[in-house]
Amino acid sequence: MPRKRQNEDSILRKIADSFRSASWNQGQSVALGIGDDASLFRPKREHETILTCDWFLEGTHFFREKHPPDAVGWKCLARAMSDVAAMGGTPRCFLLSLALPETHTGRWLDLFLAGLRRAARKFRCALAGGDTTRRDKILVNVTVVGEMPAGRALLRSKADTGNIVYVSGRLGEAELGMRILQRSKGMPRKKNPLTKKHLYPKPRLALGQWLAKKGLATAMMDISDGLSSDLSRLCAASAVGAQLESSKIPRVRLPDVALKQRHDPLRLALHGGDDYELLFTVSTHRAKLLPSSFRGVRLTAIGRITQKRQLLLRDENGRAHQLMPRGWDPFRKKL
Repeated sequence: MPRKRQNEDSILRKIADSFRSASWNQGQSVALGIGDDASLFRPKREHETILTCDWFLEGTHFFREKHPPDAVGWKCLARAMSDVAAMGGTPRCFLLSLALPETHTGRWLDLFLAGLRRAARKFRCALAGGDTTRRDKILVNVTVVGEMPAGRALLRSKADTGNIVYVSGRLGEAELGMRILQRSKGMPRKKNPLTKKHLYPKPRLALGQWLAKKGLATAMMDISDGLSSDLSRLCAASAVGAQLESSKIPRVRLPDVALKQRHDPLRLALHGGDDYELLFTVSTHRAKLLPSSFRGVRLTAIGRITQKRQLLLRDENGRAHQLMPRGWDPFRKKL
């Protein structure tokens, strides 16, 4: 049977219907959701509102012949959620702006919405509205509204000399997954552990909230573009420098297939993006209160904040070298 032709109203109905029946999508934060010219957000008393948005573009961040539609749906929301996690906040609702070709308004859109709905349920974040339009390439923009108690947001600008630098999880896993995906033929197997972090990242919301509540972190941000680039931004915002110990950086465990392709695990950990782990600093007297892991996520001290405004990486022989920011940058070619 020929596929029913879609228009903007039918696509909007499909999106709204896929979320309307979910009880978790009817949160107290959204006073008025899809169906009017705009949505109404109801903030909590004595809380500040967190606003963030994120692009997810075909040909730049994903490829329709390589990335499963449900992974695109999951990841477009998870990426934006990571910004809320980086400030220690709680997500409340999100807006979806979606441009796609008419050929992808059927099965592809259904699977995309299934992945998006699964992410929204996991993160307890309601769809409040958005916009749709037609375009040859698929473009996704997600705006997330979050909250946290007034004055408690964790910023990039509060790191101080002597603070210990920490990261969550292992770094370079998503970059390795992307490279494996690029070399593979067709869609990946969903249960392949090597590509899982690239396709279905998990923003560290609970960890960020815990660090903010306990007052442990002095400064924090997420690692979306790579440790070398994101640490450089945190240091610039705080007007400090940092020295890292290469032997302490938690890196991806390379399988035989990756070893044959000569991937360097330290380089992946330093410059690979897409991990969505947390990078944070802790004062020396508070560091003893930090566990080695949080809900199964490893927390690793990898260096210290320095007064001199430069980034150094000390190798296993004790020699310090300048660390250049060589992570993801859409405006320059990756080295």
